Amino acid sequence: MKLPRRAFLHLAAGAAALPAFSRIARAQSYPTRTVRMIVGFAAGSGLDIYARLIAQWLSERLGQSFVIENRLGAGGNVATEAVVNAPADGYTILMASTAAFTNAWLYDNLSFNFVRDIAPVGSVTKSAFIIVADPSFPPKTIPELIAYAKANPGKVTFGSAGTGTVTHIAGELFNMMAGIDMVHVPYRGEPPALNDLMGGRIQLNVGTLAGSGEFIRTGKLRALAVTTAQRTEMFPDVPAVAEFLPGYEASLWNGIGAPRATPPEVIAKLNAALNEGLADPKIKAQFAALGGATAPLTPAEYGHVIVSETEKWGKVIRAANIKSQ
Repeated sequence: MKLPRRAFLHLAAGAAALPAFSRIARAQSYPTRTVRMIVGFAAGSGLDIYARLIAQWLSERLGQSFVIENRLGAGGNVATEAVVNAPADGYTILMASTAAFTNAWLYDNLSFNFVRDIAPVGSVTKSAFIIVADPSFPPKTIPELIAYAKANPGKVTFGSAGTGTVTHIAGELFNMMAGIDMVHVPYRGEPPALNDLMGGRIQLNVGTLAGSGEFIRTGKLRALAVTTAQRTEMFPDVPAVAEFLPGYEASLWNGIGAPRATPPEVIAKLNAALNEGLADPKIKAQFAALGGATAPLTPAEYGHVIVSETEKWGKVIRAANIKSQ
């Protein structure tokens, strides 16, 4: 049977529209089963706590369970690789931190490229680090610290949560921009670094607001500055490094990604639900108590953050010749 031309074109147009209609229908019904959120750090870590708060919101908002799966190893690379290799259907997503952006420069022979292989879903939080000192340390401000370090090259020590961690790299950026030579002392996590700081074995530490906060409030540590471009809600009286070193910024970004080929309709639905949660006063207050500021962005905006932060920290890592351990 030969179809009239008008009928043929109508059928052809309808057939061409079927794939797009199918994608949209799947996105509208998504999710229909449990979603795994992979976290590359231990249960109870800052990233894990943020992930659990957001997973609870997404579960309530989207009507399916979002469960946390902790995949430890290689500074978060094991978790990223698991998501890169997962089906691109929205049922395996990644809670990533700035460590995911720096790992490309710290680890050789990675089987993935984070920028290329992870589709940005949305940012969750943007947090400051904080430079703290033992109260007996002579400098009380960032300008005094810079002058003291220049007068005593190679004699000022700063701790971090480990070689290649973002706290280490933030300290090296401070070294570079201030033109000083503080000596890095790596630890296995933040608590032992703070213990040695209060014990007088190092003079400074670059760490998290949550980790240092109680010691600052009780006077056991002195806060010199936060590392974001502006002051923080948690410590509004503590200046930002940028007030003395214009252009300095070291922020901890936490956000959600998915396998590269995840349908854009699914990503858009996740992003909308995520950003609704980040606008919720209860969630904002929970994150603020942990030292994090909610940072709702579109997928494209978060993708720009990933690219720019990856490039920025790559320059610091190469200049300071930092290698993973």
